[in-house]
Amino acid sequence: MQALLLLLSVLPGLLIVLYIYWRDRHDREPILYLTICFVFGMMSTYPAMKMEEFGMRDLGIYNAINAPFMTFTFTFAVVAFSEEFVKYIFLRYYIFPKDDFDEPMDGIVYSVMISMGFATLENILYVVVRADTIELAFQIGLLRMITAVPGHAVFAILMGYFVGLAKFSKEKGSLYLIIGLVGAILLHGTYDFFIFMQMKEFLVWFTLIFGILASSVFIRRHSDNSPYANGNSMEIDLDAFEDEYGSKSIEERDDGY
Repeated sequence: MQALLLLLSVLPGLLIVLYIYWRDRHDREPILYLTICFVFGMMSTYPAMKMEEFGMRDLGIYNAINAPFMTFTFTFAVVAFSEEFVKYIFLRYYIFPKDDFDEPMDGIVYSVMISMGFATLENILYVVVRADTIELAFQIGLLRMITAVPGHAVFAILMGYFVGLAKFSKEKGSLYLIIGLVGAILLHGTYDFFIFMQMKEFLVWFTLIFGILASSVFIRRHSDNSPYANGNSMEIDLDAFEDEYGSKSIEERDDGY
């Protein structure tokens, strides 16, 4: 039974990983880097939990259904910020400078790998470790399969889309990075706020469905704009991309973020 619960915890994240890997059809990323991202995503649950504990214990920010502003602060400034920030740090400072990050779509690919590692270990904790009964574990696992795990993927795609733009932007690189991080935090916080406040279910589903639809647009845009699309070489097709986003990669500048 534990093996079945473990499969229920791991399968949703792996399916999303395989889907994103399939969508990155023009120039797939090295398995080594994808694996490192997934493993780091799993490891990043620890610092995220510690940051959340700090927010609750030391700053006195907590979830209270009868105190909407407190819950708002908790979901955005504690939960969403902690989880998206730890993912962003690895994406920005380890993956971003890599030579294999050579097209905008890679921002989405690596971001999702990190996020699915995070969501998978989080799933294991909720379903296998913390659930009091087998019945409750299955209920949590099935619910998270269609809500929390896709939610983490949506937040990652939003972040990765703008990180992909930032990599090749001449003048707006830092702005795109900020938009990616803040956008993921805002969407994550909005989703969690509706859940924690036990608001009407349609608000939760609206947020998730909106994110999925936006994600499909982001994936299609970066895939269609790939310098490797239609068998073109990086040098040939990147010229058109540079006209829109600029030719100077952000790591060639030293402007902070």
